[in-house]
Amino acid sequence: MQRDWTNTLFIASAHLLAVAALLWLVFVQASPWTIGTGVLWYVLCGFAITGGYHRHFAHPTYSANVLVRAFYLLFGAAAVQNSAIRWSADHRRHHARTDQEEDPYNITRGFWWAHMGWVFFQDPKKAIPRGVDDLLADRLVAFQHRYYIALAILVSLVIPGLLGLLWGDPIGAMLVACFLRLVLQWHATGAVNSVAHWMGSRPYSRAISARDSFVTAIVTMGEGYHNFHHRFQLDYRNGVRWYHFDPTKWIVWSFERVGLAWEVRRTAPEKIRSVRESVRAEARLQRTR
Repeated sequence: MQRDWTNTLFIASAHLLAVAALLWLVFVQASPWTIGTGVLWYVLCGFAITGGYHRHFAHPTYSANVLVRAFYLLFGAAAVQNSAIRWSADHRRHHARTDQEEDPYNITRGFWWAHMGWVFFQDPKKAIPRGVDDLLADRLVAFQHRYYIALAILVSLVIPGLLGLLWGDPIGAMLVACFLRLVLQWHATGAVNSVAHWMGSRPYSRAISARDSFVTAIVTMGEGYHNFHHRFQLDYRNGVRWYHFDPTKWIVWSFERVGLAWEVRRTAPEKIRSVRESVRAEARLQRTR
């Protein structure tokens, strides 16, 4: 394990530019169009991670139209969390080795490590993505992997800047829609690996640290119901109850209704109920000992 100076310097610079974005809004220009673009990019990039990188590529919980997949790959690149192939390789290893040494964002190494600390280091032995042969064979995904940096710059920085020209605030648009949005999104995604492995309930499995955290669900478009996800990782939903805040689930459900998604996987209700009852019985037994 060695320091990844590229990530370290870029992330530090992005945080400084995020502060610059706030100063720009306060002292230079607080265009509603600039702020709106930042919010829009947060939602689009967020969904590309949750619905695309996570629930479509890392876990094949549904199949999707080529235009939907292209959207995931473009705005997933703009989220600057690595290519879909590398992101999925890390995430699949996280599920296979949860809370173990091989877990990339292992919560047992500390809250900060799970949240973001792991990104500042690299393991030369894991330089080549493993366990993602299906994605490597996908020409669209392989294209994004090959041109990831160029796509990230184009969609996260250049396009917001060009849009900003329309209302006379290209610098503000780049600062807000790229760097301020990036930093907020990084910490939101990091919360799934830290907060959702640290606080919340464990109704589906007490054997791992993953927890259902409503707080995390709010900032990650539904990714906070993490205990359910770890127990039923091939279910396209994270928030399985109708009232759970899971916009990603609602969007994928809508895609299915109009033919943009199909083969959408759902765990049988009786299976979910059986697991919950088993975990409750286990908890009662432990309390009586």
